[in-house]
Amino acid sequence: MTTPYAPLVASLSLFMAIGLGACLPLDPAVGSGTAPPEAPPGAPPGTCWHRNTSPAVIQTVTDQVLVTPAVVDATGQITQPAVFRTVTRQDIVQPRRDTWLETPCPEQLTPEFTASLQRALAVRGYYRGTTTGQMDRATRIAIRRYQKETGLDSSTLSLDTARQLGLIAIAQ
Repeated sequence: MTTPYAPLVASLSLFMAIGLGACLPLDPAVGSGTAPPEAPPGAPPGTCWHRNTSPAVIQTVTDQVLVTPAVVDATGQITQPAVFRTVTRQDIVQPRRDTWLETPCPEQLTPEFTASLQRALAVRGYYRGTTTGQMDRATRIAIRRYQKETGLDSSTLSLDTARQLGLIAIAQ
């Protein structure tokens, strides 16, 4: 027995199969919920890393391009001035670059560690918030301000910065 809704039911079934198919992982490793940590080539096992991408620096340049040269008569008098056109372009002064920085591993970033980080940054005048033990916006801003002075423009805490602040022992 067919109903007038049979084409609609068939379309809906196909739509559901396609839509729900997108929810299934094609690779079992993808659906496990744990992505492999990102690290630069040759990184020692057991270390944690962060890829810091610096944006490209672009400069806008405006030039005057000669369209028609000036017309000069036999006496050297300009009878018709030159015609120029303004051309604006953008030049990449410094390309985007990826740099890697070694970071404390996630299991080290406990609330106690973060509270110590906040106190260390506060003593040095970089953190102005209350000590919460949470890696919040104010903490990330303070990390960026502290690290920027050493040439690292990132709000992710580097392992070197953690060592400078006395939060992690220096490897022998």
